[in-house]
Amino acid sequence: LYPILVRLSDRELLESQWEADAPAGRPPRHLYRLTAAGLEYAAAHAHAAVAQTRRGRPALGSAS
Repeated sequence: LYPILVRLSDRELLESQWEADAPAGRPPRHLYRLTAAGLEYAAAHAHAAVAQTRRGRPALGSAS
């Protein structure tokens, strides 16, 4: 999972930062958020998956 997150960050589809206020006794977490470009990319691919499903093709990741 983490190599994928790093690649998405490198492509500026995600922004990442370390958690600022980690509770005592737990190490800080690395937080990820979609950028505007990442949101557009995700929306475009979601629309494409819906369109393929409507045409009778299985959506990406579905079992056939």
